[in-house]
Amino acid sequence: MFAKRVEHLMPTGAFIFLEKAKKLESQGKSIIHLEIGEPDFDTPENIKEAAIKALTDAYTKYTIGQGLPEFREVIADYIKKTRNIDVGIDEVVVGTGGSSIVFFTILAVINPGDEVLYPDPGWFIYEPTTILANGVPKPYHLPEEKGFSIDIDEIRDKISERTKLIIINSPQNPTGGMLSTKDLSDLAELLRDKNIWIMSDEVYSRILFEGEFKSITKYPVMKEKTVIVESLSKTYAMPGLRLGYGIMEPKLAYKVTSLLIQCNSCTPPFIQIAGIEALTGKQDIIEDRCEIYRKRRDIMIDGLNSIPGIKCIKPKGAIYAFPNIKALGLPSRDLSLKLLDEVGVCCLPGTAFGKFAEGYIRFTYANSESNIQEALQRIKKVATMSVSENSKIYH
Repeated sequence: MFAKRVEHLMPTGAFIFLEKAKKLESQGKSIIHLEIGEPDFDTPENIKEAAIKALTDAYTKYTIGQGLPEFREVIADYIKKTRNIDVGIDEVVVGTGGSSIVFFTILAVINPGDEVLYPDPGWFIYEPTTILANGVPKPYHLPEEKGFSIDIDEIRDKISERTKLIIINSPQNPTGGMLSTKDLSDLAELLRDKNIWIMSDEVYSRILFEGEFKSITKYPVMKEKTVIVESLSKTYAMPGLRLGYGIMEPKLAYKVTSLLIQCNSCTPPFIQIAGIEALTGKQDIIEDRCEIYRKRRDIMIDGLNSIPGIKCIKPKGAIYAFPNIKALGLPSRDLSLKLLDEVGVCCLPGTAFGKFAEGYIRFTYANSESNIQEALQRIKKVATMSVSENSKIYH
């Protein structure tokens, strides 16, 4: 009945759990939402005002598929300043969120049988899009003992003559881990002379708690090989406005733009005008909100580590905690369902992010301090019962 290319596709774990949580809420159950990775802050007023003015100024027609030239100019300047690389507007492609750049880039570069190396645990779009392109997904492990960073030897061993694309993500979803300068330099050295594309997912580049953000594009010849994926959704609390962009070699930009046009025609121009305001307007609100995230992170990580059977390393960036729950003796999906059904805490099982993520669950701390504190108390109840049940079994 359906094409074979879509047999593997299904709604992501995040939206499956969100739908279930909403149904429970409609029945009167108290739910604390820690599942969806979106800021709980409102979009800044100056950005909303720019979008409204653009609507009244008739930015409601078709526009250039690659993106408004004035927005691409702003993006190019922003990337020059934040990555210290030269960028022209012909290297910028504006899309409907960072996910569209990931999707169409994979379709543009992967032939049947080409291999894509991607992080596991990792964002759940990488694998299904690779399969959709008739590519071969090859996950590489992000070990907890390395702070959920890469193992360069594993990547070296997994590269073959069919490897066409390697995806990296830092700061990382779902773990909050970051690639160190050594990780990036080792990877750049490994790939320097290889005919392999790199996709660097950098959508959390402004949400950092330790150190400075580094991009692999700063290393020799890496910029020509790399597609930078960025989004305004997380940094500027604009997830529903669907605005992201990619930085890539001009010939690839042409092909990605062609795919975008076939699917969407263009990204709404009034949203792009709001994007100009986001990148050029006052940035102090971003720093203020990052400090709020830092406080919430500390509350959540300290609270999780105080619960028997749970341990969680402190994330260096992004908006997620990824605790190890193996000592509780429950598969991650079972525990996630138990937390939702019994105590009204909605999170995601680690297995939503890959096969190596069994034994973990993901919480977002994009919620109020009071809700996080309440969620921790509810989680403790379930964890305590699970530890008690395990002790009876093994006694």
